[in-house]
Amino acid sequence: MSVGLIFSVALAFSAGATQSIDVEPVWSGHPVGFSLLTHGNHQFVAYYDAERRMKVASRELGAPEWEFVELPEKLGWDSHNYVTMAVDDDGHLHLSGNMHVKPLMYFRTTRPLDITSFERAGMVGEKEDRMTYPKFFRGPGNALVYTYRDGSSGKGDQIYNVYDCASKQWRRLIDAPLLSGEGKMNAYLNGPVKGPDGRFHLCWVWRDTPDCETNHDPGYAVSTDFVRWETAAGKPLELPITLEKAGVVDAVPPGGGIINGNVKLGFDSQNRPVVSYHKYDAAGNTQIYNARFENGAWKIVQATNWDYRWEFSGRGSIGFELGIGGVSPCGGGRLKQTCRQKDWGRAELLLDEDSLELIQEQRQAGGGPKAAGKVKTGLQKKQAGDLGHAPAGVSYHLEWETLPANRDRARDGEPPKPSMLRMVKEGP
Repeated sequence: MSVGLIFSVALAFSAGATQSIDVEPVWSGHPVGFSLLTHGNHQFVAYYDAERRMKVASRELGAPEWEFVELPEKLGWDSHNYVTMAVDDDGHLHLSGNMHVKPLMYFRTTRPLDITSFERAGMVGEKEDRMTYPKFFRGPGNALVYTYRDGSSGKGDQIYNVYDCASKQWRRLIDAPLLSGEGKMNAYLNGPVKGPDGRFHLCWVWRDTPDCETNHDPGYAVSTDFVRWETAAGKPLELPITLEKAGVVDAVPPGGGIINGNVKLGFDSQNRPVVSYHKYDAAGNTQIYNARFENGAWKIVQATNWDYRWEFSGRGSIGFELGIGGVSPCGGGRLKQTCRQKDWGRAELLLDEDSLELIQEQRQAGGGPKAAGKVKTGLQKKQAGDLGHAPAGVSYHLEWETLPANRDRARDGEPPKPSMLRMVKEGP
């Protein structure tokens, strides 16, 4: 298979401790996720260029030039069709994306760390016709795992494959789907996250239809080996996990103000998992809630007291006017939690670790549209973190600008000018 055009371009650095490194101009007509992977002395960026062609760029750290390769995939108007990457123990690159209820799109290099050797490849060969949300991660024994949703919004199962470097073959990590909507719903996942206790933690929210308003009933499960799963109470779960088998963290009904993408996992100083989400309170306002399993039940505590309601509904990718994070310990018997809202910007919540009650909410000075990442042109700033491991004392992320989500529909008129994709380096 020909991977297309290969060329190189000199890097452009800005001065100072933070360096902005140009990659190339990219599509800005609608948001879609890109990926950055730092591995040893090498760095890789996967994205869609100004013509919506899938590209991969690579360089050695400190080298004066990028090398580019074009893959035979082109982006439409769907914001679900991000691109993601991983590297296996032998140094071969794996790339997947541009799928929303579509057949498998997967490339693998035939030579370690060589983007010119990408070839289209297969995986298991079953349940690969209606795939969405590809993700690579390291699972039990540090094995390379690939997961995706089989099916569609409101009717899907979560599948997990594991890679064998010796045979260069994928197989099912577990025989059954990990979670199944039983043809009536699907789960939107946060995780699995390997917690500070060494176990794999997973939380999710169910959805009944493609309408985002029909999210409901956040759930949680945990595993030591990714094969045997149990509830927070330690009750073994027969796979696949379903709504009925797993029970719920909080009985939030459809239309109750919970949404996929804002159900998050965090941990306190005792390594206890905390599930965070938002829903409507009794007055109909949107509030953040935190839940921790204590004394045989989920203790649910309202963290905010806002006079504000985010009412969402409909199909397709929507713009999030509220984003929340999970909790983390910050010393002195306290937890911190961050959120960002489109009007007031970033806020930090300080919680009492024992009770989960709010101690203080502090909003960032000068918040609002600027803090939310908006730019003067009407575009929005997007970022992507590093999927790999940077050298000690250094961090990298991607930045670019794009119009907001348009529910995966084509826009009328001329698209905006391409924006520059930049890799931002912080540190020496």
